[in-house]
Amino acid sequence: MGHKANRLAVAAVIAAGATLVSLAPSALAHDGATSSDGAIDNAKITHNHHQHGGDAGHLPASSANVDLVSKLALKNVEPEKIADVGVFKGYAYLAAWGGATCKYNGVHVVDIKNPAQPKEVAFIVAKEGSAPGEGVQALHIDTPAFNGDILVTNNEKCKESPGVGGLNIHDVTDPAHPTPLAVGLGDETVAGAGKKDANEIHSVFAWDAGNKAYAVIVDNEEGHDVDILDITNPKKPKVIAEYDLDEKFPGITQPGLDEIFLHDMVVKEIGGKQVMLLSYWDGGYVQIDVTDPLNISLLADSTFADPDTEALESGLTVRPEGNGHQAEFTLDNKYVLAADEDFSPYALKASNVTDGTVINAGQGDGTTKLEPGQTLTGVSKFAGRACNAPDDPAVPAGDPSVVDIAVVERGLCTFSEKVANVIKAGGYDAVLIFNRTGTDGCDGSLGMSVEGDIRAFGVAPRSQGFAIFNQPYSNDACLAGSGPERLPVPLGTAGDTLTFSSYFDGWGYVHLYDQKTMAELDTYAVPEAHDAAYATGKGDLSVHEVATSAKQADLAYFSYYAAGFRVTRIVDGKIQEVGHFIDEGGNNFWGVQVFEHNGQEYVAASDRDHGLYIFRYTGN
Repeated sequence: MGHKANRLAVAAVIAAGATLVSLAPSALAHDGATSSDGAIDNAKITHNHHQHGGDAGHLPASSANVDLVSKLALKNVEPEKIADVGVFKGYAYLAAWGGATCKYNGVHVVDIKNPAQPKEVAFIVAKEGSAPGEGVQALHIDTPAFNGDILVTNNEKCKESPGVGGLNIHDVTDPAHPTPLAVGLGDETVAGAGKKDANEIHSVFAWDAGNKAYAVIVDNEEGHDVDILDITNPKKPKVIAEYDLDEKFPGITQPGLDEIFLHDMVVKEIGGKQVMLLSYWDGGYVQIDVTDPLNISLLADSTFADPDTEALESGLTVRPEGNGHQAEFTLDNKYVLAADEDFSPYALKASNVTDGTVINAGQGDGTTKLEPGQTLTGVSKFAGRACNAPDDPAVPAGDPSVVDIAVVERGLCTFSEKVANVIKAGGYDAVLIFNRTGTDGCDGSLGMSVEGDIRAFGVAPRSQGFAIFNQPYSNDACLAGSGPERLPVPLGTAGDTLTFSSYFDGWGYVHLYDQKTMAELDTYAVPEAHDAAYATGKGDLSVHEVATSAKQADLAYFSYYAAGFRVTRIVDGKIQEVGHFIDEGGNNFWGVQVFEHNGQEYVAASDRDHGLYIFRYTGN
């Protein structure tokens, strides 16, 4: 799927599933690539979920303590086309990613030496079928092999063929005339699959370490998703290390949060160490020492408060969702500011009423939705694998006079085929799909891309499917291949009573952490983010990125999608909003980056539907 499917809908599945208690061990959280049946495996969620939302509605125009210095509409922009922004030495670099057409992908180079009059001076064309998105960064490196300015970008595919993965490196010593040094290079292996073209990557960050230079990339296609490359010679990048952090440091995991994968990262020298700050989604925000990339060590990691701290301030008692998206150190390295991205203000609560246990499942992306506040309760009925294969039994009919839920086993065919066969059988009100055997199945919990005119939930851990029909289950046996290949009950068997409900839990928000301990000190969200009246029709009210000030240690700037551009200060260990901007007709901000001009600090922000905005904070 990647950018070939509706990413917002899948985000809803992920966000919903993440709120529930899971029995899935962390090692199963990202085995292998996304399955052809539509299962959204966590190793590729960064690539596959619609993390950058839609554009339905917006908040009214307003501003406080923020000057709009200029804005520049970029060429060939269609809705949701502009992605991240980086700034270096008087130039802004804005990613143009796949969009709806997968055309005009690449990087806009904009001269902002006069912030009031930005001017596009070049466009770096991406390989056909590929697009940069997150992690656009320009920097200077000075190594024995290269002395100059480079631009690093990622590759994700908007067409499976001829799209490429890996990172790109361009020489931007002369920004108006960028020169390619390396294109589409990265990890070319997936465990158990051998060599291939470079894996797709979701983000990239590079740093100069003296005689050496390195880049870290988000590997979308396998559990070892922290790949470090030696780019000392940027014409010949080489992968030198791969890490799966929840495997190497299992203490970063948190019960009930099993969507564990790398999303974004920065590296900064602190106390003589090269410290990498990784946004590891449900694994939290993690600091590791990468002074020696071949011998990393854990420094600190965060824990998501339970119940959710920000929601409590609005009178909501809900479980944490995780969703660690992007973070930065403050100028003085006293704090970490971190942005949790969440596009689903409503979450799914699912349980087995008969035995009183939680069911870990989310709503299918392309199926009929359970409306906010709505509850569905019914008796389960085993429907087998519900495939069209000759040796696969037909789904038994449901009872149209009662609420009954078809419980279907994953395997053999796509989720959409299973749902279609349940609908064809007639009489069912919903479908619950539970996991199959295999290393990417068993008690792993997955998101689900599926089409059909019925409510569909899944993919639930296999043990929960067995429990519905009071069958013994061993996850070790399942993983070893010695567990039952199929649920050992006849088709049509009635099982436990199940209930599903949807509830409001707010949009994504900001954390303030102590840098040394990663203890949470405060949270912040725009007021509308915890008001159910703004759950629909006003655009996405989630935070996306933070850029900390390079001049004032207590100041930070946020791209907040439809909630606009936000400015905060840290006062006595608390986050206080001190400025904001929303344009006429609304905004849809993705990236945000600080830069200096004539001794003053400015901020570049990328609007997904327009191009470049440049701001200056005018408050005290």
